[in-house]
Amino acid sequence: MRLVRFSVIGEGRDLPGPRGVQRVFWGIHEGDRVLELTQEPWEGIAEGKARYAPGEVKILPPADPGKIVLMGFNYKGHIEEMGYEYPSEPLIFLKAPSSVIPHGEAIILPPESERVDYEGELALVVGRRCRRVSRGDAPGVVLGCTILNDVTARDLQKKDVQFSRAKSFDTFCPLGPWIETEMDPLSVRITTVVNSRVRQDDHTSTMLFDPYAILEYVSAAMTLMPGDVIATGTPSGVGPLAHGDEVSVTVEGIGTLTNPVVREGM
Repeated sequence: MRLVRFSVIGEGRDLPGPRGVQRVFWGIHEGDRVLELTQEPWEGIAEGKARYAPGEVKILPPADPGKIVLMGFNYKGHIEEMGYEYPSEPLIFLKAPSSVIPHGEAIILPPESERVDYEGELALVVGRRCRRVSRGDAPGVVLGCTILNDVTARDLQKKDVQFSRAKSFDTFCPLGPWIETEMDPLSVRITTVVNSRVRQDDHTSTMLFDPYAILEYVSAAMTLMPGDVIATGTPSGVGPLAHGDEVSVTVEGIGTLTNPVVREGM
């Protein structure tokens, strides 16, 4: 099942109140139509009566996370290309929720950075409030999987040492296009393509720490809430983006997340 968040294009579906308020709906994406849900999916999947063609809706990021937790250095090839030692336990960090953009929206290269890299990743979306979840119980708290591009100002990451600024510029977290609820994230192919050229190509089976082990580790430190996102690291092949590029991340069993790239002010 592909779960989407969307708004309806055109008039007649706006919330009452201040101008500019966007009404957000949940739905199921089924081929040539979107089926509206009557409630958020962690409250249960309940179909409404409304049906839309894809051209009638704007697909939004599939989650509105209170926090985005990312995993560093989880694929052997990426660790080696960055010149680091294998970690003995997961290395986690946070990315600002304000950096999230949907499939199709532009990644904006800020003037503060001279090198901005793509990092294609598989991500988990949490489906219920939880804390100290065992690896064995982790699948039961996951709503589903989606795709995340952990866009990073690489020069600022090296300069700052810690990752917060380099990871959190506006538009630095493309997410989507939907949440797939019926897939096994433990062994799927992940590829990143920039301008039709494959730059990353690996399988989640080569991770040092699998997605459910990462969730166990994260939930031991912090309470997770519905809609929170946990990314699972990027394979080798990271590289810079430039104005005019188009970057696509594909995860087997989910689909493809594509975003154009523009320089701020251009």
